[in-house]
Amino acid sequence: MKPLSAIMPALSFSLGFSLVSTVVMADTVSLPIDTLPSRITLPNVSPANSALANRGAYVARTADCMACHREDYSGGVPIETPIGNIYSTNITPSKKYGIGNYTEADLKKALRKGRAPGHQIYPAMPYPSYHGLTDDDISALFAYFQTVPIVDKPPEKTTHLPFPLNIRSLMLAWNIINVPSTENRSGLTQTQQRGEYLVNNLEHCGTCHTPRNLTQGLDKDRYLSGAPLGKWFAPNITPDNDTGIGRWSEMDIVTYLRTGTLDKHAYAGGPMAEAVAHSTRYLTDEDLIAMASYLKVVPAIKTDDYLIPVNISRLPQPVSNSITYNLLEQKDYLAQAKTNAVSSANNSGLNINSPKDLYLANCASCHGVDGYAQPDARYASIVGLSSIRRVKPDALVGVIAFGAKGAFNTAPKMPGFSKDLSPAQIASITNYVRVTFGGLPNSDVSAADVTRVIKEKS
Repeated sequence: MKPLSAIMPALSFSLGFSLVSTVVMADTVSLPIDTLPSRITLPNVSPANSALANRGAYVARTADCMACHREDYSGGVPIETPIGNIYSTNITPSKKYGIGNYTEADLKKALRKGRAPGHQIYPAMPYPSYHGLTDDDISALFAYFQTVPIVDKPPEKTTHLPFPLNIRSLMLAWNIINVPSTENRSGLTQTQQRGEYLVNNLEHCGTCHTPRNLTQGLDKDRYLSGAPLGKWFAPNITPDNDTGIGRWSEMDIVTYLRTGTLDKHAYAGGPMAEAVAHSTRYLTDEDLIAMASYLKVVPAIKTDDYLIPVNISRLPQPVSNSITYNLLEQKDYLAQAKTNAVSSANNSGLNINSPKDLYLANCASCHGVDGYAQPDARYASIVGLSSIRRVKPDALVGVIAFGAKGAFNTAPKMPGFSKDLSPAQIASITNYVRVTFGGLPNSDVSAADVTRVIKEKS
């Protein structure tokens, strides 16, 4: 969607201020706002809309509606679940194919109870989290969706589950057990209360980051401690120092949510990339600070997927101060590295059994010989990333095997290599990356490990 006119930054600022000023008081904000990464102006706020509708545009961003329903809200996006793919619906004001006939009461039932006019909604739509939405936010959402351009056609694909899963009324019993998915805590500051509302309800972070119980509802006892997510794994985001984000500062959390990157820590890919692209990068500074403040006080949960602390002394240094943005220098350095590798192999070409040569042939053109890539062109630096420093290598293996999408539309998409490389070759690259760019003393990922991950996630 294209940026709006020059008058919009002022409107966006006033809108953002009004959204949080009555909830988060200035004296409860702990981070200096002028040091935060710049916020991106909302692209779907219009001077022609009412103040209520424009507030709803912000609520839609915080609820991450576009990630599942597309940027035009036309639906048809597959959502992977243990019972099969569930496809999102058209939520434009189309009276035939969308929600044009909804009343505000209908929208409230859909969001809080998973009840659409005439049928139950599958919880792939996170109504167990949306259950906690305020009346004011739902009213704003309703006003906003009435201003969305109509897409008068059905989604390209719709949900068809096998019997008995196609009996939607079964969700009534499921709801009794699993709705709501979270409970509010006492003893929080005003900032943390706002963060709790954002994390637990609007942003529905637990939907991805919380393990499931036997009924496929959220396991409240392991809230935010990490969970498998299709081909991905949503990591532990509790403040545990060894397996979660306990060593992250509030500024680190804000930076990651705003930009999708955190130097030598994390790079958003897959579903998290979508969350950053469609939602968190648009949030006000105060709301991101609130989320960070709350995530620092949720109960810490230690899991068995330990994060090996980064050893800075073992990490490579950029070969120059300019190589991360100078394309020609990056290209020439890669060519020289390949030439050196070939020369050491007696001019027989790159060695397909050499971990370094495999990396140079398949990865270095994007991530760089030294791993620092070209962040300005949105090629991800992989030096020190937490995903390559975990005891369990499954997440890294999955990215190499199946690829990844960056946080922004302009970011290049990483291809998957499961069809082009053997499990043994993927294991070699995995070990090379973990040792060379993760600073690990050793790594013993095997071809059998790769085969298992590919089988589990295919």
